[in-house]
Amino acid sequence: MEDIDTKQIYERARAWTSEQYDEKTRKEVLEMMENDEKQLVDSFYRDLEFGTGGLRGIMGPGTNRMNRYTVGMATQAMANYMIKNFPGRDISVAIAHDCRHNSRYFSETVAGIFSANAFRVYLFESLRPTPELSFAIRHLGCQGGVIITASHNPPEYNGYKAYWEDGGQVTAPHDKNIIDEARKIRAVTEIKFDGPPENIHSIGRDIDRVFINTIKKISLNPGCIKRKNDIGIVYTPIHGTGVEIIPAALKAFGFENVINVPEQDLIDGNFPTVESPNPEEPAAFKMALEKAREKGAELAMATDPDGDRLGVAVKDRSGEFILLNGNQTGALLTWYIISQMKEKKMLGGNEYIIKTIVTSDLLEKIARKNKVECY
Repeated sequence: MEDIDTKQIYERARAWTSEQYDEKTRKEVLEMMENDEKQLVDSFYRDLEFGTGGLRGIMGPGTNRMNRYTVGMATQAMANYMIKNFPGRDISVAIAHDCRHNSRYFSETVAGIFSANAFRVYLFESLRPTPELSFAIRHLGCQGGVIITASHNPPEYNGYKAYWEDGGQVTAPHDKNIIDEARKIRAVTEIKFDGPPENIHSIGRDIDRVFINTIKKISLNPGCIKRKNDIGIVYTPIHGTGVEIIPAALKAFGFENVINVPEQDLIDGNFPTVESPNPEEPAAFKMALEKAREKGAELAMATDPDGDRLGVAVKDRSGEFILLNGNQTGALLTWYIISQMKEKKMLGGNEYIIKTIVTSDLLEKIARKNKVECY
């Protein structure tokens, strides 16, 4: 923690006891001021920064916490920038949330602020995975979107991911410009919290159907699924957003033996059956692997709370399950996609893959061997 000025922290906290803030927040801040200086300092020693991916932090009152006011400031900043970026246009946004504590409340707060800024708002009726939000933005012709999630962080965290009209998280120059707008907001009175309800439109099953029907089209070998449609697949959402849509998608593709883990189908922001809801950690796979052995399944899969991180376990030559890391899964997928496109003469010569600096160089070697560009 950086050098702190305790007097300044108390002054910042005192501002949160004014009538601009709700009664519950005022009481909690006063309680910290009177009885818990350590907690007060951690809650107010800095502002929770709106970074390139949005916000992420522990929930509670304070400038360094996820709450109605820090979420509100980020949303108002995004609204201000979108109004500047899309002058004279009717702006629309899509909003989703995960299973965490306060996720629904924060998503409704975000919806109200965008509505107050005269945006058309599409709010998912209940929790949905991040990839479906990305799809909804493009499908509905939105200029942006937000999902309330802290990914695979512990239960006390929540977060705010901002998306642009391409369905991806905001990138340069939009990320820096939204951050600049956030720094211009000096008081909570500048946040337009309560917009007209008629600007907010509920979405759900209608988008689910279109989403699944659309991703079915990217299947490169439906015949392979037809031949192996009874393969045992254990799937767990680890209490998160994949609970309904991922089994539904697998069945839509043609897999008929999708096995769930009932204890982890329970939507619960406490993640009671795991220490960490990170599907790339072996401990998070324990119950799924037990189920896979019990049922004689060939494959086990898990997703994190917002459904954009995938863990995969497969059997080795001795029949024991091993957990693939992200690079192994990525290499297998890259090889499979390229090999299937070659076999079906779908490669036209302009294809390419994109990797990050922390992604295995094996992907580049697979691409080069198949005369596919790698960036």
